[in-house]
Amino acid sequence: MSDSAKPVIAAFDFDGTISFHDTFLPFLLRACGRMRVAAALAQLSGEAVRVVLRRSNRNQFKQRLLMKLLANDSVARLQQIGAQHAAHVLATQLRPAALARMAWHRERGHQLIMVSASLNFYLEPIAAQLEFNELLCTRITAIDDCCTGAIAEVNCRGMEKVRQLQLLCGDLTNYVLYAYGDSAGDHELLAAANYPHYRPF
Repeated sequence: MSDSAKPVIAAFDFDGTISFHDTFLPFLLRACGRMRVAAALAQLSGEAVRVVLRRSNRNQFKQRLLMKLLANDSVARLQQIGAQHAAHVLATQLRPAALARMAWHRERGHQLIMVSASLNFYLEPIAAQLEFNELLCTRITAIDDCCTGAIAEVNCRGMEKVRQLQLLCGDLTNYVLYAYGDSAGDHELLAAANYPHYRPF
C-alpha cells in the first residue's frame, strides 16, 4: 500500500511538547501537598543519585515515588484533583503552535493520539478537551476506590510508548505516522515515525 493510501496517525507527547512545562510534579504537589512531596523526594534522594549515575532508572524511581504518595488514596479524590489540575493546565500551559498543529491534523481527518508518561488522573480530561481520539499514558492501578500507587504495566516512556501504540493500532507500517516529542523519553517513538518532529514548537 502506498503512503498516500494509508491512514495517518499523529502521536503527540504532552509534557514540554503540548504544554510549556512538566505537569507531573505540579499534580503531585496539588494532590499531596508540598511537605509530603518534599519528604518523599528526600527519602528517595539516594535513588535519584543512582538514576543520575545510571545505576537505576527513571521508571523505578517514579514507581517508588508514586507508591509513597498515592498508595491507599481515594481514586475519586485523585480524579477530582486531576480535573482541577487539568483545568489549570488547559487555561495556562498550552503551546499555541502545538494547538495549531493539532488542528491541522484534525482538519485532514488524521487520528490524534496522545502518548505520555504523565498520569491518567489529569490527562483524561485534557485529552478529551483537546479532542484526541485516544490517550496512551501512565495509569495507576486501583482496587474499588482505593489507589494502590502501583503503575499498571510500565511507565509510558521510551519504548513503552511505541509498544502501547502498537497494541492500540497494530503494525505501524500500515500507517503514516507523525510523531511529536521533546525529550529522551520520546526518541523511540520519533524513530518509529515517518515524520518525526523533535521540539518543533
